[in-house]
Amino acid sequence: MPMTKTMLGRLSLLLMAIGFAALLATGAGLVWLVESTRSFAGGVTSSQVVRVAAGQVLALVQDAETSQRGFLLTGERSYLDPYLAAIEALPRELPELTRLIVEDGGQPAPPRLLAEMVATKLQELAETIALAEAGQLDGALAIVRTDRGKVGMDAIRAVVRGIEARAAARLDRRSEGLDRSGRQLLFGAGAALLLMLAVSLGAGALALRYTRDLEAAEAAVRSANAGLEQRVAERTAALTAANDEVQRFAYIVSHDLRAPLVNVMGFTAELEAAVVPLAALIAAADAAAPGLVTAEARAAVAEDIPEAVGFIRSSTQRMDRLINAILRLSREGRRALQPEPVALGDLLAGLAASVRHQLEAAGARLEVAPGMPVVHSDRLALEQIFGNLIDNAVNYLDPARPGRIVLRGRVAGGQAVVEVEDNGRGIDPRDHGRIFELFRRSGRQDRPGEGIGLAHVRALARRLGGEVECRSTPGIGSTFRVTLALAAPDHPAPIAEEPA
Repeated sequence: MPMTKTMLGRLSLLLMAIGFAALLATGAGLVWLVESTRSFAGGVTSSQVVRVAAGQVLALVQDAETSQRGFLLTGERSYLDPYLAAIEALPRELPELTRLIVEDGGQPAPPRLLAEMVATKLQELAETIALAEAGQLDGALAIVRTDRGKVGMDAIRAVVRGIEARAAARLDRRSEGLDRSGRQLLFGAGAALLLMLAVSLGAGALALRYTRDLEAAEAAVRSANAGLEQRVAERTAALTAANDEVQRFAYIVSHDLRAPLVNVMGFTAELEAAVVPLAALIAAADAAAPGLVTAEARAAVAEDIPEAVGFIRSSTQRMDRLINAILRLSREGRRALQPEPVALGDLLAGLAASVRHQLEAAGARLEVAPGMPVVHSDRLALEQIFGNLIDNAVNYLDPARPGRIVLRGRVAGGQAVVEVEDNGRGIDPRDHGRIFELFRRSGRQDRPGEGIGLAHVRALARRLGGEVECRSTPGIGSTFRVTLALAAPDHPAPIAEEPA
C-alpha cells in the first residue's frame, strides 16, 4: 500500500514524539543523577565533619592529660593552660558531636558513652591536680602510676574509633548507592540513544537535524561538567593541603615535641638540683682526704655538668619557642576571618610608626607611597602580614649604606598589590622559594628568629585570597610583592582534624 503524505506526516510526528520522549527521559535521568551526586556530597561532608569533631574531642582529652603530666613533673601552673582550655571546650564539643552524629544518621548512644568516659577522665585529672596543688604530689603520682588513666584513655580512643568507623561505613554505603545510580542511568541513556538512532533513521533529514542539535547540547553539558569537576578538584586539593598542614602542626606539637620536651625539662631540673649535693660531697671529700678526688672529677662537677645542663636548658627553651610559634600559626589558621573596610595607607603608616625608633637607630628611613588601595579584609591578618615584612626589612638592612624602605600599592587585575621594597642585604636567588617554608632562613644567621615569620605571611595571604612572592638580589635589596583579594573570603575558619 503506497504511503501518502498524511501517513508520512503522521509517522514522522510519531517518531518525533518518541524521540522527544527519549530526550525527556535522558534529561530527567541527568537531573536525577545530579541530585544523587549532591546528596552524596552532602553525606560526605556530614560524615567528614563527624570524624573531625570526634578527633577534636579526643585531641582535647589528650591535651588535658599531657598538660596534667607536665604540671605534675614541673609544678609550673603554666602547663595547666591546655588542661583549662580543654575543660572549657569539651562541654561545647561533646553535645555538638552528638548533634552531628544524629544528623548524619547515627545513633546518639556512642557519643553519650563518650561523654561519660570523658567526664570520668577529667575527674581523674582534676583529682591528681588538686592533690598536687595541695602539696600531696606523691599521692597524685601514685594515681598516675596506676592503670586507671591508661584504661580510661584506651576506652575513649576505642569509642572514638567506633564513631569514625561507623561514619566511614555510612560514607561507603552512600558511595555504593551513587555507583548504582550511575550504572542505572548509563543503561537508560544507552537505551535512549538507540531509540533516538532508530528515530533518526526513520524520520530522515528532520531526525538527523534533531540528532545534531542533541549532540551539540550534550557536548555543551560535557564541557560544563568537565570545567566544574576541574574547579571542584582544584579547590578540594587546596583545602586538603591546608588541612594536612594544620594536622601536621597539631601532631608535632601534641605528640612529637611537647611530651618529650616536658620530660627533658623536668629531668634537666632534677639533674641541676643533683649537682649541688654532689659538689658538696666532692668538696667534703677533698677537704677530708686531699688527693682522693681527681682533677677530672672536680672539673666534671664544677664545670662540665653545669655547662652541659646549660646547653640542654638553652636547647629546650629554643624548642619551647618553636612549639609556641607553631601553635600560634596553627591557631591563626583556624581563626575565623572578620572582613571589614581597611585603608591600607593608614594601616601601613601605623606599622611604620611602630618601628620609628629602630629606623632612627639604624639611620634609615621608611616611605609610604600615596595611592594605597582600600580592601575589605581581615585587619588583624593584614597587620601580621605587613608587620612581619616591615620588621624583616628593618632587621636585614645593610649597615654599609643608608637604609631605605618603600611601601607602595595599587589595584591591578581586580586585586590589591602591595610591595615592600628595601635596599638591604638581599637574598640569594636559590632561597627565594625556600624562605617561605617553615624553619627555613637565608644568609647569615645573625638575627633572632626561628624561620616562622615568612611561612606565616604566606599562609595568611592565601587565606585572604592572595599570594606573596619575593624578588631579590644579594647586595642590592629585596622586594616582597603581596597580592590580596579586594574582598577577602567571608566564611568561618576551617576546622582541622588533629590526628590521634
